[in-house]
Amino acid sequence: MHNLLPAIGLNLMAAKRITMDRSGTNSGAAMPDAESSDEQLMTAFSRGETDAFGELFARYKQPLFGYFWRRVADRAQAEELTQEAFVAVIRAAPRYEPSARFRTYLYAIALKILQAYRRKAAFRATFMGSLPDHAEPAAESGMVTQLLMREALRSLDAMDREILLLREFEQLSYAEIAELLHLPVNTVRSRLFRARMALRELLSGDASPGSRETKRPEEVL
Repeated sequence: MHNLLPAIGLNLMAAKRITMDRSGTNSGAAMPDAESSDEQLMTAFSRGETDAFGELFARYKQPLFGYFWRRVADRAQAEELTQEAFVAVIRAAPRYEPSARFRTYLYAIALKILQAYRRKAAFRATFMGSLPDHAEPAAESGMVTQLLMREALRSLDAMDREILLLREFEQLSYAEIAELLHLPVNTVRSRLFRARMALRELLSGDASPGSRETKRPEEVL
């Protein structure tokens, strides 16, 4: 992840100039600390406090990398997309308004970047004669369990898979997932239940249509 820093640093310098021009000066502003909320840090950064971005980067560099790595199955590409997401945060800082939780704001940016990457990959695939392998979680070579999980996740409905990953790996709340994907909270709950049940059956090798047991959502949630 260390290779993310140079390009981000250059964009951070540019953002600092923009925010200082916007506010006139950033002297005398309260310095952010590790106890500040994400929203406070992003607000401080939008006003020119570049140290605030450093704290946000430290908090989210690994979670954001994991978000991309589970979806593109390529470490180098995941790092590139992570860098792109943080650069987008830097560039959007002067326009930031704390109308939502920063985590939701960050993953919304990540989702847009991922969608753009998938569109480009699909376009390239039309000339390469193969389909893009864009929605699979990363799997380490030789680890049978990881490979089985990867194949099982591939079998899920695309939206169900995304909801499952956001809940189980990114640890977003139902409300955050609903806001991010523009779905009702009850839809998120029901699709997450369906995804968990389908994944359980696939991993147990009991995925035939007639073998499913009817269970209440609360039994698995």
